[in-house]
Amino acid sequence: MGAGRFAPSPSGELHLGNLRTAILAWLFARSTNRAFLMRVEDLDRARAGAEELQLADLRAIGLDWDAPSVRQSDRAEIYASVITQLREHRLLFECFCTRKDISEASSAPHAAPGTYPGTCRNLTPTQLAAKREVRPAALRLRSEATEYTITDVLHGKFTGVVDDFVVLRNDGVPAYNLAVVVDDGLQGIDQVVRGDDLLSSAPRQAYLANLLGYQIPVYAHVPLALNTEGKRLAKRDGSVTLSQLAVHGIDAQQARSMMLASLGLPTNSLQAALAAFDPALLPTQPWVLTTDPASERGMRIAPENR
Repeated sequence: MGAGRFAPSPSGELHLGNLRTAILAWLFARSTNRAFLMRVEDLDRARAGAEELQLADLRAIGLDWDAPSVRQSDRAEIYASVITQLREHRLLFECFCTRKDISEASSAPHAAPGTYPGTCRNLTPTQLAAKREVRPAALRLRSEATEYTITDVLHGKFTGVVDDFVVLRNDGVPAYNLAVVVDDGLQGIDQVVRGDDLLSSAPRQAYLANLLGYQIPVYAHVPLALNTEGKRLAKRDGSVTLSQLAVHGIDAQQARSMMLASLGLPTNSLQAALAAFDPALLPTQPWVLTTDPASERGMRIAPENR
C-alpha cells in the first residue's frame, strides 16, 4: 500500500489555502486506499511553536494521519548519505554563483529564464581553489537531461526544465528539491498532492527520484487560494487563519465547511465529502477569498471558481 502526505513548513499559522490543500491531500489518499502521512518541512524556516499550532489546526478541521509526524530537521544523516552517494557517482559539482549571477546569466539571449546556465559545471582544479577562497560552495546535480515529463491527475502530461539544480546549499543545509525527493522515496509516498505553484518543480524532482531509484509519485497539483488582488493568500490578508476567524465567531467546523463548499463537496462532514469525492469534478480555477468578515462571514467563492 502506498501513501499520500501533507508537508507544511512551520513558518507560522496555516491559512485557509494551506488547510484546503491539506483536506485535498487527505481526500486523495483516503479515496485511493492509501495511508496518509504528515511531514514537517522545517529545514528552511521554523518559527517557535508553529509546528504545534499547525498540527492542532489540522486536527481541528478533522484530519487524521496514520503515523507520528516526522521532521526534516531530524533526518540530516539520511540526506548526507544520499549526497555522499551522488558524490561517489560523480553526479555533483561545486557552484559559487550568487542569485544575481544566475539571474543575469539566465536573462541573456537564448537562455531559458530562471535556469542555471552551467557557469561552474566544468571548473578546473585551479579555478575551484581560487573560488573556495572567496565563498563556500553549494552542490549542484550534474543533470544529464534538459527536461523531464511527469503526469499530473489534474494537468495531464507536463514537461518542465531540468537544469543543474542545487541539492546542498552553501550553508550546508540540504535543498528542498533533494529533501522532498528523499523523504517521499524513503517514506513510500507514491501520491503527492500540493499547490499548483509547485507544478514547475515536479519534473526536477521526478528526474532526481528516478536517478535515485525511487518510485515517481502520482502528482496532483491543485489550485491555490488567492486574495481579491489575485495574489497568493497570506496571513496579512486578514481572517484567513482559524484563530483569525474565531475572533469573528467562525469555528473550525464552519471554516471546514467553507473549504469543502469551495470544492463543490458536501459540507456536513469529511466522511460525506470523501464519499462524494471525484478528482475529475474539482474546480480548476483558484479559490478567491474576500477578507471582510462581514461579507458572507469572511470569504466567498469567486463566480469563476469552477
